[in-house]
Amino acid sequence: MKNSRHVKPPAKLETLEKLAWYLDSSIRIPGTKLTIGLDGLLGLIPGVGDLTSGAISSYIVLQAAKRGVPPVVITKMLFNVGLDTILGVIPVVGDIFDFAFKANQRNIKLFHSYEQNPKRIKQKSRVSVAVFLLAVFLPLALILWLSILILSSLFSLFF
Repeated sequence: MKNSRHVKPPAKLETLEKLAWYLDSSIRIPGTKLTIGLDGLLGLIPGVGDLTSGAISSYIVLQAAKRGVPPVVITKMLFNVGLDTILGVIPVVGDIFDFAFKANQRNIKLFHSYEQNPKRIKQKSRVSVAVFLLAVFLPLALILWLSILILSSLFSLFF
């Protein structure tokens, strides 16, 4: 007998688009053309708000993975959610970033672009991920190297 466990199919793309819209742009700021969404509003709740919106945003990424989007594109989508979540924790600056960055709509756009031109988007995602990793790890490696250099100089003075 086959395993009768029911596997839920991926959410419809229209549903994910609607979720991204609710999270990023569903509320127009009166007197302007600017919009914010529930992500930005949740971000106003210190700490827990950004974590909650990050968890909800991860649903879009999960659904993209279920639809077979390749790991490098998923990684770029996770960077968008992670950047939105991490920077969103910073008071005031993070809230402004939340209102402007719109990670969910970026991810939906990436999803659509991948469906239209998979090869090009995979390549662009590889470059983006590589640049991000270099931007993060190169300064960390430099700081580590300088720390070791300074510590070895200090030890040579005393020993």
